[in-house]
Amino acid sequence: MSPLNQATEALTKKGYHLVGSGAVKPCLWLNRSLRGGDQCYKNHFYGISSHRCVQMTPTLECNHQCLHCWRPIDDPLPAKEPMEPKELLDGILRGQQKFISGYGGAKTTDQERLAEARQPKHVAISLMGEPTLYPYLKELIDLIRQQSMTSFVVSNATRPEVLAEILPTQLYLSINAPDEEMYRRVCRPTADLWPKILESLEIIKQHRCRSVIRLTLARGLNMERAKDYAHLIAKAEPDYVEVKAYMHLGRSRDRLTREDMPQHAEILEFARDLGEALGYELEADVPLSRVALLTSGRVSRNLEG
Repeated sequence: MSPLNQATEALTKKGYHLVGSGAVKPCLWLNRSLRGGDQCYKNHFYGISSHRCVQMTPTLECNHQCLHCWRPIDDPLPAKEPMEPKELLDGILRGQQKFISGYGGAKTTDQERLAEARQPKHVAISLMGEPTLYPYLKELIDLIRQQSMTSFVVSNATRPEVLAEILPTQLYLSINAPDEEMYRRVCRPTADLWPKILESLEIIKQHRCRSVIRLTLARGLNMERAKDYAHLIAKAEPDYVEVKAYMHLGRSRDRLTREDMPQHAEILEFARDLGEALGYELEADVPLSRVALLTSGRVSRNLEG
């Protein structure tokens, strides 16, 4: 079997539905929500319904090899020709509906939520890879908006020229180190990208869409120096900051240990220190996901009303 077929088969076994250069995959929270259970932190923080959320990526390529990443980044797929945005989005939505159809005959399914799930309202462009490497990201986001859906884009901040032109509902920058030395150790970039990250922070400060800085923290790795993080984050003046624990899942288990996973109490303590240094309020937290939300107080959190 060729390396391409091996990598494709491995992703398929993990639940990824490949669509050209991208993929869609239902998360465990969609499953829980369709069975009448709890929903993910995006619901608790922003009102996003997990069963109406499409988790996807337009590209499987990434220019980081982060130690804490639980996605299958160690065996990357060979690059594929980027798919045109309409064809990609149509394929992604068909894949989502295929997943959802399997819940129709189950006695444990919440039928009201299943009916809602057939009309998705949100696209999380955050599944795997770095979405700004997809050359038609702006057009893809525009198509999502035209279909009356909201969009979150999660980026590693290494392509400021792309960030400057896109307009998702909410734009995340994953910032997992307060300085270049730690960044190189934690994120293992494929090139000299720290200057690009600094440029992206300045762009976010002027951006027209809602903005979030996300920190994924691991004990003994990058969970230190809250004031230095605050100094860096202040360059962007984001609407929100999410402070999230590293979770010992997937391929990250080959690189980090279970002891590197912070408890929720540690996340809250770090978030309070960071918020105090930034002048942001600790507004919400989700213990199960070990995540806390700091807010600037400038915009309303709820997106679905």
